Amino acid sequence: MAFSRDQAETFALTALGWLAGHDELLPVFLGATGASLSDVKTRAGDADFLGSVLDFVMMDDAWVIEMCDALAVPYETVQTARAGLPGGQQVHWT
Repeated sequence: MAFSRDQAETFALTALGWLAGHDELLPVFLGATGASLSDVKTRAGDADFLGSVLDFVMMDDAWVIEMCDALAVPYETVQTARAGLPGGQQVHWT
């Protein structure tokens, strides 16, 4: 099931909230993206930034599992939501 852009943004905001509450993982996200806490607050409504949140979580299957278990959503929700945000479309190499 595809997500609309609004649904994808809503899920990504939920993921950002999960990430912000994860004391060990948030600094890793900030370091990997170069974002500051101020950037997180000001860019939380930016679809491109929200895509980077989901991209980051998808870097490690353990993070996907932990987040989805905490949010009580199927594991594929992360990829489905990512596809609904800018830059998340599947690339076909044909």
